[in-house]
Amino acid sequence: MMFSRREMLAGGATGLAGLTLGSSLWARAQMLDTAYVNATVWTGEGMPVQRSAIGIAGGRIAAIGAAAVKGQSGKTTRIIDLGGAFVMPGFTDAHTHFLTGSYLLSQPNLREAKSPQEFARVVGEAAKALKPGQWLQGGSWDAELWGGELPDRSWMDPVTPNTPVAVQRLDLHMLALNSLALKLAGIDRNTPDVPGGMIVRDKDGNPTGILKDAAMDLVKRAIPAPTDADKEDAARRGIAHGLSRGVVQVHTTELDWITHDTLRRLRSKGETDMRFYSFVPLQDWAKLKALIEAEGRGDDWVRWGGLKLQYDGSLGSRTAMFYRPYDDAPDNSGFPIHKRADVQQWTNDADAAGLQITIHGIGDKANDEALDIFAATAAKNGRRDRRFRIEHAQHLAPAAIPRFARQQVIASVQPYHAIDDGRWAIQRVGAERLKGTYAFKSLLDAGAKVAFGSDWPVAPLDPLTGVAAAVLRQTIDGANPGGWLPEQKISMLQALHAYTATNAFAGFSDDRMGLLKPGMLADFAVLDADLFAIDPARIGATKVLRTIVGGRQRFGEGSDI
Repeated sequence: MMFSRREMLAGGATGLAGLTLGSSLWARAQMLDTAYVNATVWTGEGMPVQRSAIGIAGGRIAAIGAAAVKGQSGKTTRIIDLGGAFVMPGFTDAHTHFLTGSYLLSQPNLREAKSPQEFARVVGEAAKALKPGQWLQGGSWDAELWGGELPDRSWMDPVTPNTPVAVQRLDLHMLALNSLALKLAGIDRNTPDVPGGMIVRDKDGNPTGILKDAAMDLVKRAIPAPTDADKEDAARRGIAHGLSRGVVQVHTTELDWITHDTLRRLRSKGETDMRFYSFVPLQDWAKLKALIEAEGRGDDWVRWGGLKLQYDGSLGSRTAMFYRPYDDAPDNSGFPIHKRADVQQWTNDADAAGLQITIHGIGDKANDEALDIFAATAAKNGRRDRRFRIEHAQHLAPAAIPRFARQQVIASVQPYHAIDDGRWAIQRVGAERLKGTYAFKSLLDAGAKVAFGSDWPVAPLDPLTGVAAAVLRQTIDGANPGGWLPEQKISMLQALHAYTATNAFAGFSDDRMGLLKPGMLADFAVLDADLFAIDPARIGATKVLRTIVGGRQRFGEGSDI
């Protein structure tokens, strides 16, 4: 059964207000269902002050520390000895394209293709496993791995004569199509570009097979939609994958309703094992408002109330919006996906309806304009706890950094992108503009709230990989052992806080998630190493042993499911 926010609030101690006021009373009244002992428990509060035990009752944390756990244990309490393992609040990933990533778990992966020949080989092998006419999707290709030349339909045509192909760049801002896919989508030399997108053409004006940003919709309409059962099966694979990485919640920052509807169907069938906070398109704010008025905001398994808008493109696709042209494309400075006046109106209206808003901003101009839009909305609609966000906040002009704190805008960033893009970003924007790139420490020093995510499947759904990226800043090609832009390294404490407490705040769940203390939801990860005690170089080798969500072990040996 799902409960609306109104119903939860009306429920007293199970609602938002009741949890904060009544957590200590609630905890004292509980006999523990499960006690995890012989552990190193980091509660997530401040410095790594650690305890040795944690107790659970009714899906919530009821006791912390050996004495409290012993005092609330009884004959029916299940005792689990963790053998000294490290316990911490479960990870939240604040930025995912969850259903897309879930599909890719069973689709061809071009992430490791390092040449056009390897690209074609992987596509050809994948096509052999499909029925004639069945679309080949997946992808995650990265042209930078073979020098930057974009894929061409001629690479794929010889190995896919009967298979339409539409494989995406790893940043999800480009699709590579073969000739059959172009034909089925009705795209030829006479097809005009669309606002906010681009059809890449050869010297004769014919499509090469590359579609950028909004132009991708031209082919997406031609691809048969998966069934509801297909979507749910994919989501379940993604949930299992995330739980194995210690993830207890993800924010699904989408530009459609497909993931939202899929998650709601899953929730109607029971607990989803992982928690979700769903974002839908900003343009659809009125539809979301009507849903909330009719049904509330979901529950702690699947919640909604957030809206997202993509304002510009990506650095890799040269569609992110900058004040000055790209260094390696002097006739191009990127472009907006939507008209600024429209974005301002949507933001004003959605905010007035009490909805949370986040804007995708990559380039320095896009980020400045997003901050301006938020400032104008706040001035128009008055003070309230709105928690505006900018997704990526990737390339910032120096004056933008203090604005995040001053305007109380959350910077929702992805550490892995820094160590990925760091291999080639200087080619795009030059050394001077890198000073505001992936500026995690500068934002924190300015007093801004910095939330961490992956952008899965653009980057791995693996917070430990993100923690390593933020702490070490070593690019994935090994070329920067001392760290890329090392002045932006942050501490282990700051990185873990961003993946737990700050992410809870960024999703309006900080009253019940992100920390381990009595009354909070019993969501935590058990690791094989104390992250505060190990050499940071070993972060990536740390293993998740167990993931507990709602007091039940959802991943690990002896899981409850």
